[in-house]
Amino acid sequence: MDLTLSAEHDAARRVFRRWVDDVVAPSAIPNDREERFPSEALEGLRSTGYIGLTIPEEYGGGGADPLAYTLLIEELGRGDANVRSIVSVHLGLVASSIARWGSPEQRTRWLPPMATGEVLGCFGLTEPDYGSNPAELSAKAEPVAAGGWRLSGRKVFITNGSVAKVALIMARTGGPGAGGISAFLVPTDTAGFAARPIHGKLGLRSCDTAELILDAVEVGPDALLGPAGAGLKVALRALDDGRMSIAASSVGIAQAALDAMVSYAGSREQFGKPIAGHQLVAELIADTAVELDAARLLTWRCADLASRRCDYRVAASRAKLYATEMAVRAANNCVQVHGGYGYVDEYVAGKLLRDARVATLYEGTSQIQKLLIARELTGVSAF
Repeated sequence: MDLTLSAEHDAARRVFRRWVDDVVAPSAIPNDREERFPSEALEGLRSTGYIGLTIPEEYGGGGADPLAYTLLIEELGRGDANVRSIVSVHLGLVASSIARWGSPEQRTRWLPPMATGEVLGCFGLTEPDYGSNPAELSAKAEPVAAGGWRLSGRKVFITNGSVAKVALIMARTGGPGAGGISAFLVPTDTAGFAARPIHGKLGLRSCDTAELILDAVEVGPDALLGPAGAGLKVALRALDDGRMSIAASSVGIAQAALDAMVSYAGSREQFGKPIAGHQLVAELIADTAVELDAARLLTWRCADLASRRCDYRVAASRAKLYATEMAVRAANNCVQVHGGYGYVDEYVAGKLLRDARVATLYEGTSQIQKLLIARELTGVSAF
């Protein structure tokens, strides 16, 4: 058993880290404060090719394996989880689904511009009334006489929703339940498609989050991704990648929290010595360091399984469950170590806590992950 990174992965990690420190991290707090989309970082993702890191080389991407992708996401989470969200949805949910399920024509049409970042993707599964239970979603896709489909419905909390040029939309084409759902690739400039940005979020303030409105949006037969009726399979397979990505981002957030705690505790003095020398402060730092190691190993194990093409569904749920809850604890500890300064945005502690909190909610809440893990162990479903 070798728990160290290969020389190639370690070198990639160091390159990612330097780039994040130079390009992403400096604007994280100003962008958060002003709810400003991180355009500079997006341009950097395009110029470096990171925006297409995992897209197959034959379509202009980097062809990187899941572990390299996880290392990038971890570093982006450390620098600014808002920038991470752009990449993980674009690559981990949309581009991966096209590569996995798309026809040759769909791959040729969408993957090359996605590899350069000319086209960003968004993932339309969650609806106002259906989040944890997507099998009952209500968006509809009805066949039209000339061929193709007419889509109607609403999607909510959609990352990249206002900036994407292609939306992967799950809509009902048949009867009730999972078997009646299909997946569609919808150009966002299609008539009847609209995106309404969502503001006033607790965290991830500078990433683009939107409600999608589909008002009789007509697409051709070539928009169907995968077989008719396989839409939920497409979505759930993508969420395996998404959960691994969120776990990695949470590890990055926790690493940023630990770094900030160590730095502040070493320079802030009370009672005649640095506060790092006080036992209860040291305990917060030590607890965070141990939990961070555990979360990182769970996440890297998941990436390793994915790289070896093993089943990593439950590993992704375990990594997401532990890493996201751990990141909230780490960020909360960071605020505590900073005291009153942790409560103002001159320091990063408060932003880390706000950004960490949502990770326990989307792409399957912590409670849903527990049910998935228990179902695998017992064979009994709570759904």
